[in-house]
Amino acid sequence: MAAFTAWMEKVGPALVDGGSPFGASASVRDDGSEQTASDLVGYTIVEADDLAAAKTFTDGLPFLSSGDGECTVEVFELLPM
Repeated sequence: MAAFTAWMEKVGPALVDGGSPFGASASVRDDGSEQTASDLVGYTIVEADDLAAAKTFTDGLPFLSSGDGECTVEVFELLPM
């Protein structure tokens, strides 16, 4: 947790929401059938000028520190409604 706290301090004011881990999950398709949900485990929201800038915030993220390819961070742009 200390490494994640250090990363959050490094991101600074661009950190909009420190996020939360996900609990139980479900996936329901448009035909009503159920599938296994994705393997996402949590979220964090940062504010950046564009997707490339947002990706730079993954530098130093503890989840990516092992370098063994076991962990992935997916970056999504939130669009206005």
